[in-house]
Amino acid sequence: MDMHKNKHLLLQNWENLSFMHWIVNKDILGKYIPEGLELDLYQNNAFVGVIPFMMKNVRPRWGPSISFISNFPEFNIRTYVKSRKTKGVFFLTLDAQSIITRIFASNFYHLPYRYSRGYVTGKGQFYSWKSRRLIGDFGLEGSCEGVSEYSLAKKKSLEEFLFERYYLFVTNRGKILKGCIYHKPWKLKVAKSKLINNNFLKSYSLGIKNVLKPDYCHQSKGVDVKAWPLKELDQ
Repeated sequence: MDMHKNKHLLLQNWENLSFMHWIVNKDILGKYIPEGLELDLYQNNAFVGVIPFMMKNVRPRWGPSISFISNFPEFNIRTYVKSRKTKGVFFLTLDAQSIITRIFASNFYHLPYRYSRGYVTGKGQFYSWKSRRLIGDFGLEGSCEGVSEYSLAKKKSLEEFLFERYYLFVTNRGKILKGCIYHKPWKLKVAKSKLINNNFLKSYSLGIKNVLKPDYCHQSKGVDVKAWPLKELDQ
């Protein structure tokens, strides 16, 4: 991976993550994928995920974290793509309660961040979350509860397909860029979700029959993450 060639740029901790996934019609979802990337499929199925979690201690490699800047809830919608042999994630949207992240990540990482107000809490096996954008009827509210023991993803399993990804792809001025991240393998629990509102996902008109009932739900206490600068796709 690219991580061995250059020093990482950012450090961050992802905590109290809920992963909700829906199987989506690949022809409908494909309309959101930029030219140069293609949907990555598992057993011929395409997936979209909604992930609420806490960003903690976001900071540059050479600097300290600052509590009111470095810690905030995030809510993203992502899908799974590839370019040749490189597999990664592509974000349809990311919402965060951080104006600085909204500006920095949009300008330097070209990620489609939007500002939302909300919270993510975790207590034992029970995680809950709520977020709403200041403009428009876009919100997410619900909870999930773990129902299994923590385990690592098995080789060639759905969990490995969904979670063990170490690249993200973004677009900028007609070019596709990739970013490399690193963390230890995910320790995951199967979970049951209870969604009250999911207008974040509903707004994309992906043909999902019930945006309040994901096909799969998992949770994780989190991982410590290193992130590298973006590069053009062919580098």
